[in-house]
Amino acid sequence: MSTLDYIPSNDGKFLTWEKNLFTYTKAHADAWQIKPATWGVIDQQSAAYEAAWTKAQDPNRGKADTLAKNEARDALKKSIREYVKEYLENSHFVTDEDRKHMGLPVHDTTRTPSPSPTTTLETESKTPSPAVVEIHYRDAKSESKAKPAGVHGAEVAWAVLDHHPEDWEELTHSLFCTRTPAILTFGGRDRGKTLYYALRWENTRGVKGPWTEIFQTIIP
Repeated sequence: MSTLDYIPSNDGKFLTWEKNLFTYTKAHADAWQIKPATWGVIDQQSAAYEAAWTKAQDPNRGKADTLAKNEARDALKKSIREYVKEYLENSHFVTDEDRKHMGLPVHDTTRTPSPSPTTTLETESKTPSPAVVEIHYRDAKSESKAKPAGVHGAEVAWAVLDHHPEDWEELTHSLFCTRTPAILTFGGRDRGKTLYYALRWENTRGVKGPWTEIFQTIIP
């Protein structure tokens, strides 16, 4: 079911909605194998809420009337959520057409695949301490650090070389990061050498986007 709240926030619309919900569900109780005793508490709460709501419509209402209406509404909503979850949400007797009639969300039977990454990344290297390189990155089309929709993280390919690589295949080491920055730690012998690196996005299905250009920095 949808994670969006299916219960109307407006008090009057909520009253109309919940009456329709139980009028419909009671009419199908036998087919859905729901026992009448199930509605005992809910019927009482519904009557209490309707009475409190009606009183709260009086122009001369007091704060106590509004509070009573809110408390009655919250109690009824809690019971309805429990009822829907137990008897309607996953019941194989209740069809999606039934759910539409009751004002409930329908089951989403298809999963939308994560889109393939199409954008590249902007990156900046920092050297906070000896033999440590931080590679900060973000989407090239975004002003924030948020990843594109459907992206799980970034693959960082790198190598310490004495020449600028002609192709990404020369970056023989790889690191996957779900959040920036990527942190690379080297040994003392690597200090002063040149680190070459490139990045690309990868979505939740393992599909990779285009590489960035190959960047370089000196290992401190």
